[in-house]
Amino acid sequence: MWEYNDKVKDHFLNPRNVGEMPDASAVGEVGSLSCGDALKLFLKINKNGRIVDASFMTFGCASAVASSSALTEMVKGLTLEEAEKLTNDDIADYLDGLPREKMHCSVMGQDALRKAIRSYKGIEIQAKPGNIVCECFGVTDIEIIEAVKDNNLKNAEDVTFYVKAGGGCGKCVEKIEEIVESLLEQNAS
Repeated sequence: MWEYNDKVKDHFLNPRNVGEMPDASAVGEVGSLSCGDALKLFLKINKNGRIVDASFMTFGCASAVASSSALTEMVKGLTLEEAEKLTNDDIADYLDGLPREKMHCSVMGQDALRKAIRSYKGIEIQAKPGNIVCECFGVTDIEIIEAVKDNNLKNAEDVTFYVKAGGGCGKCVEKIEEIVESLLEQNAS
């Protein structure tokens, strides 16, 4: 079992801004019930491009609920430009940290926020770029590369903690290690 700090426990046991927002200006959906984590983020944006309200519905563990709750609190009052700069680490920091094994929950929040903003701006959300590496969770090589670069990941286990790739049947772990090793070699050059 993971050790959760008091702030994570509070956002899990007393989540803020839970529920569907029928008059949302933007909605971002990520995850899948089949993989165990899903998040639907609702944003209300005023005519000046400022987020005036946010809510969420999520299916997942304590970290998923806490990360979603924290995200809705963090984005209220931000402009879209400010919100676009939020990272998964910002969400984890707001919560005074998440267990390493649960960082994918903050990544899910960041992804939902980006999708909601793109949707609001009328930017077509296309299918995931890249080639599927992890069939269990539908994670592409591009997603793995971005996670490794953005979070300074060092091995397949780290990748699993951030994007869940490799956390199912395990058939893709070798491919994940190849991607990570290739990136580490490029950085060493």
